[in-house]
Amino acid sequence: MDPHSTADPGAENTTDVLVIGAGPTGLLLAIVLAVRGVRVTIVDRKPGPTRESRAVVVQARTMEIYAQLGISERMTAASADVRLFAPGFGRHGFGVVPIGAIGTGLTPFPGFTVLEQSQTESILTEYLAELGVRVGWNATVTLPPALPASRDVTVGFAEESRVIRARYVVGADGSNSMVRRALGIEFEGSSYGHTFFVCDADGLRGLTADAINVRLGDAEFLLSFPLGAEGVPGHQRLIGLLPPGGVGDIVEASARAAVARMFGVEWGDSRCFSTYRVQHRVATVFRRGSYFLAGDAGHVHSPVGAQGMNTGIQDAHNLALKLIDVIAGRAPESSLDRYEAERQPVAVRLIASTDRVFGIATSPRRRDRVLRRWLAPLLAPAFIHMLPHLPGASRLFGYLSQTRIHYWMDAEDKLRSAGRRDPVVGRRLPWTGDNYDALRSFDWQVHGYAGTDAAPAGASLALPAHSFPSTGRTALRGGMLYLVRPDGFVAAKATPANAVRVFARALPWR
Repeated sequence: MDPHSTADPGAENTTDVLVIGAGPTGLLLAIVLAVRGVRVTIVDRKPGPTRESRAVVVQARTMEIYAQLGISERMTAASADVRLFAPGFGRHGFGVVPIGAIGTGLTPFPGFTVLEQSQTESILTEYLAELGVRVGWNATVTLPPALPASRDVTVGFAEESRVIRARYVVGADGSNSMVRRALGIEFEGSSYGHTFFVCDADGLRGLTADAINVRLGDAEFLLSFPLGAEGVPGHQRLIGLLPPGGVGDIVEASARAAVARMFGVEWGDSRCFSTYRVQHRVATVFRRGSYFLAGDAGHVHSPVGAQGMNTGIQDAHNLALKLIDVIAGRAPESSLDRYEAERQPVAVRLIASTDRVFGIATSPRRRDRVLRRWLAPLLAPAFIHMLPHLPGASRLFGYLSQTRIHYWMDAEDKLRSAGRRDPVVGRRLPWTGDNYDALRSFDWQVHGYAGTDAAPAGASLALPAHSFPSTGRTALRGGMLYLVRPDGFVAAKATPANAVRVFARALPWR
């Protein structure tokens, strides 16, 4: 059956989860639910997966999620693996940062995976169809007036209009989310006053090939991402910020002239060109009753750092696995509050960090302009040479790759620890080279390392147990046991003697 069919997604009028929006966030959410046998219905007003390139960088943490689902090979086969980062000012590059070398040993995916969103959506849609779930394209959605009490959502297709009764509804319907607006949830923040352009260009000249490039100017910047999977020399995505002006004032001809003048960069044909204004906003809540927001419906920010799509996918991964435990009867309804408690702070921090970077790159203040024009060219080459050897290099990679995200495991966790974050608990399970295959079961599980036997604690808690011979070069320790959540985050640690008691408190159903 064609996964891109515009027919409705089946005749069932009841479902466990209704997902509104079939971009990467909504598709990932539906896939995780379907893999675990949850009834899920997903609809979108579009006629099919996007044909536009849009988001192009897939961070390491997102690739780890794809690997947990068994589809990372499909993504890598269609993508470009980029392991170099090339900063510069104006027409001059500062050198090349070997991001791949910095990330080696920290994740199975140490570089940047560059894959156009159109291909991401196509792969996810096809996989979802293999799981027996088709997207209802060309859908007109009408939410009930009695929000959030009612979960009877009217979905119209060309052939019919019907009411779908859902236990939970997830709005993954973008920055102009109908779900968020219907729930009356504030979207706090503002729009940048700058105008960006985006262009998919062939035959690009003037930048470092096979690298992600960033070039700063006095009040401008240019980003490029190689889209090597197309097999066309110099095929790259360009994102640029040009001098102030209205969106309508920038056309491709003027952008070409300005980019050539300021950065010495030229290109041949272009596949698309558009301009837009960027917002930085976060929803005041991510949950209202049985309704949830995920992805751009809950947070939007500048393209600096290529974090947006990846953050939405992590929203979906986090929420889906919490819904699975509740729907299966293993966890109480109140445990769903943890979704907002964990993911909203990530969005707030992300917006703050991208705002800081964007401000440094575009600030008109004399101090910042001096830093960009004079100090950066002098200091950057030496810094780039030393960066792979600096103690903070792996931390920098962790922030960029979203492998360093931290959650407080419960409401009292921060108080108990006096605000000090544990190097393992509340974080994604450190990768030792052989421990991630165990995560493919999507189970709560107990891990032991360096000869520590996890089986007795696992048996007492009726959880799968895995023992690994080495801790790798990580913060994991022999003589300790670790409780790992289905999303791969470590919920608790304890000595073998105390593990059953400590882990029982951390399990949502205990």
